[in-house]
Amino acid sequence: ETLRDYLNDQLPDYMVPSAYVRLDSLPLTNNGKVDRKALPAPDQDALLSRGYEAPQGEIETLLAQIWADVLKVEQVGRHDNFFELGGHSLLAVSLIERMRQVELSADVRVLFRQPTLAALAAAVGSGREVAVPANLITPDCERITPALLPLAQLSQAGIDRIVASVPGGVANVQDIYPLAPLQEGVLYHHIRTDEGDPYLLQSSYGFDNLERFQVFADVLQAVIDRHDILRTGLVWEGLESPMQVVWRKARLVVQEVVCDPAAGDVLAQLRERFDARHYRLDLTQAPLMRMVYAQDPANRRIVAVLMFHHLVMDHTALDTVQQEMRKILLGHGEALGHAVPYRNYVAQARLGSSEAEHEAFFREMLGTLDEPTLPFGLQDVQGEGHGVGEATHLLDVDLSLRLREQARQAGVSAASLFHLAWARVLGTLSGRQNVVFGTVLLGRMQGGEGADRALGMFINTLPLRVDVAQVSVQGAVKSTHARLTALLGHEHASLALAQRCSGVAATTPLFNALLNYRHSAGVEDAVEMDQAWHGMYLLHAEERTNYPITLSVDDLGEQFNLSALVVSPIEARRICDYLLTAVTHLVQALEQTPQLPLEHVTVLPEEEARQVLQAFNATARAYPDGQTVHDVFQQQAAATPHAVAAVQGAVSLTYGELNARANQLAHHLLELGAAPGERVAILLERSLDLLVAQLAISKCAAVYVPLDVNAPTDRQAFMIEDSGARWVLTTSTTEVAGHRLDLDRLDLSTESEHNPSLEQSSETAAYIMYTSGSTGTPKGVLVPHRAITRLVINNGYAEF
Repeated sequence: ETLRDYLNDQLPDYMVPSAYVRLDSLPLTNNGKVDRKALPAPDQDALLSRGYEAPQGEIETLLAQIWADVLKVEQVGRHDNFFELGGHSLLAVSLIERMRQVELSADVRVLFRQPTLAALAAAVGSGREVAVPANLITPDCERITPALLPLAQLSQAGIDRIVASVPGGVANVQDIYPLAPLQEGVLYHHIRTDEGDPYLLQSSYGFDNLERFQVFADVLQAVIDRHDILRTGLVWEGLESPMQVVWRKARLVVQEVVCDPAAGDVLAQLRERFDARHYRLDLTQAPLMRMVYAQDPANRRIVAVLMFHHLVMDHTALDTVQQEMRKILLGHGEALGHAVPYRNYVAQARLGSSEAEHEAFFREMLGTLDEPTLPFGLQDVQGEGHGVGEATHLLDVDLSLRLREQARQAGVSAASLFHLAWARVLGTLSGRQNVVFGTVLLGRMQGGEGADRALGMFINTLPLRVDVAQVSVQGAVKSTHARLTALLGHEHASLALAQRCSGVAATTPLFNALLNYRHSAGVEDAVEMDQAWHGMYLLHAEERTNYPITLSVDDLGEQFNLSALVVSPIEARRICDYLLTAVTHLVQALEQTPQLPLEHVTVLPEEEARQVLQAFNATARAYPDGQTVHDVFQQQAAATPHAVAAVQGAVSLTYGELNARANQLAHHLLELGAAPGERVAILLERSLDLLVAQLAISKCAAVYVPLDVNAPTDRQAFMIEDSGARWVLTTSTTEVAGHRLDLDRLDLSTESEHNPSLEQSSETAAYIMYTSGSTGTPKGVLVPHRAITRLVINNGYAEF
């Protein structure tokens, strides 16, 4: 405390350490510098730098005990910070569940906004959890009526239709309720996909023998029997809204497939045969899983592919299934406790915050945005998840510990720092100062009783806006954390609703990049793992994304692992490198210069920065940077007047002929009043006339505006009006608005063939090129003569 008080007097707040470790001496490298890797990590005592103050009152005392259990610490004071003690979002879910068990309810957002024990205790009673209506369908029920379905709004005819779709009829129907918001989106993609299913995933396994495979299948069936969501099928035909139906009994389909070893690797044959690009599950039949296996004599094993649909399992749920299978394999199945029904989550998602509350929140966050964040211009965010490149990178221990330390000092989660670094990357790649990207939320913060251990699809993807301009690194950390915290209160909102609240056109995606921050399961006991999974082993686990750019950050407890899934033509490795570079410099800025503008945090790796700033800008090669395009062409025409310049079909023009025809048209335009800087549009097919028109306009010191002959007429008209083009050079067979000159009807035979002598700088515009525009409205770009001559001459082209 004495040391801390002294430093408080000498340093600004952000530089005062939050952890203190006493050493007899500093470890040094061979050259006498401090050996950072040899420094011991701060333990819990070192992190308690605020000075301990005991909890006050019954609620604080009870909460302190829960915090200590969840965070695995010996002592918690009333002013201790949840994140400084090592807390994160997944532990927050466990904390909320432990509070629920002792009848303490609080708005989870308080934990993120004011993450101290005292603040959370003061907020007890502010929770908004929905009381879940009981399931009224009993095993002896002979007919299900609307009164027995408190979560569903169905007519008797609709109920009868659903019951008729279930094998065994009413006796095999345990429950009926609507889909969760994200499930609705997944079902939509399934229905609109003609072949295959972008949300059908695979895991491949190997087994020493058929007996071990059968044990695996039996244990998986035991887990299916425990959980309602794994015994669920969907019904939507003939209903106003899709419903999910829980079966009382649902057997996993296990099918043997005969493969020909001579045809190649047996596992590869299995995976190809059941590839989600062409294979689908029947979503009306529970369970939404299937297992196929084959003999693999070449490797003396059984290989199997487990297919499961994302509708019933997310990343956390898959971890839970594996943990339960391990316990059953070890003979500890009775210790699993009761399974939590998925209906609890559906009730919270549908009966919690109103749609109006969600809409108000997202309008405030996104309403002023009128352009999307689309790095590399990629707009297809409904792909099938195939053809993606993958790359991973494990952050070293030193950087990981420094990042966690800076998160603790700021009182935020490590996830907030990664979200900020990702925003900085996307802002650089898209040229945007107001960045929007998708973030994957656990969906379990307000998921109801048992949400920390329930199976099912809880995760949700929602947009997060981060402003990366005119803000310091320190300020950006705080604001990003605040935005993430506020988003938690709307984790059950639909992505479609959120996107409607922005000013971006409905036909344009709001973002094309995703960040998935996830916590890996804890380290399993190696001996128990070997004992449980003896003779069984995972061969391949599939990951897929529908977004062009997906970056997953796996929090491994100490280190972090980055995984990028990126569609061509971008390299996944580059995306990993960009985030790694941004994280490294963000941590450095927080340590040394927290007031540094965020836009100064480097994103490009050193090698790529050198390529962009030096290699791409090497200008040692001389080129006629002081000449216009037509000057360079005229020199070529004078030097080789009889050389062939252009060919169209059976017709060709020499440089001399092309120059003469361009001069005749140029003189005609000058007689009509074409002045330097005048805009002249060209609406012509690729032809010799097109070359003549371009050169002629340039010789008039005017600016040509190329129009796409295949573009809609209203788009052409917009470009003519926006550019201020005085004439449109076209042909008599073409319809176009504006003052037109039909080249096929012009008689230029009396015009001069000599070069017009007009002074013009190479810095003036040669043409205006219209881009498609990210908002759908064309945008004109002025291209100077100098840029064209540099490009043509430096790349060795002789054609113009």
